[in-house]
Amino acid sequence: MILYTPLTEYEIFGVDQNAFANRQFININGRTVHVERNNDGSFSILQLISTDPQDFLDETYAPGTIISGH
Repeated sequence: MILYTPLTEYEIFGVDQNAFANRQFININGRTVHVERNNDGSFSILQLISTDPQDFLDETYAPGTIISGH
């Protein structure tokens, strides 16, 4: 079976639901990003969800970027 999706295998089939307790989708400047909440309350970007190729060239939405105050 082949799934054509921007989501990872673990997000579709799941493993342990507690592993995803700190993850959520948020909207930043009109773009949807998948983030994980850090211990200090900030967020770390895991993935950008977009159909616009230009969004992926913007380092603001690069995986690993820390977002505070959202």
